[in-house]
Amino acid sequence: MKRIITAVVQNRSGVLNRVTGLMQKRQFNIDSISVGRTESDGISKMTLVVDVEDNQKLEQLTKQLNKQIDVLKVSDITDKAIVARELALIKVVSTSQLRSEIQGIIEPFRASIIDVSKDSLAIQVTGKPDKIEALIDLLRPYGIKELARTGLTAFLRGHQPQASELASFSLLK
Repeated sequence: MKRIITAVVQNRSGVLNRVTGLMQKRQFNIDSISVGRTESDGISKMTLVVDVEDNQKLEQLTKQLNKQIDVLKVSDITDKAIVARELALIKVVSTSQLRSEIQGIIEPFRASIIDVSKDSLAIQVTGKPDKIEALIDLLRPYGIKELARTGLTAFLRGHQPQASELASFSLLK
């Protein structure tokens, strides 16, 4: 089962290597990983999409990650309310005659053409992984020359108050 794990870590040399090394030793497959600085100096956030066999293996993974010196916090956010996006750059074989046709295909995906050459188009798209997969599938018949994906980046949605948390009020008071 695929799980989305976030790890808040110290932004130091070797942290990524130690985290991926731990996962390799335990034979966890990383489907995607994205890492970047956060709003706090010296702190980075890793978003890992990991394939785990069961909940016991998932618990083992989170415990092992939490034991790492530079790891500050580990969370499995798969079943929570999250915002998750991925970026893909797709270079497609294109002639001047096909450009408007390809433009028509990518428009509903809110993708944009970021580079044009005599024989290709470079397209940028962001969104959920299934949206990106759908666009790639539509562009495949034109001939994909090159494809680069960032991997999933995600965080929890902001707190949304439940109806029970809202103070009741009346206009009749």
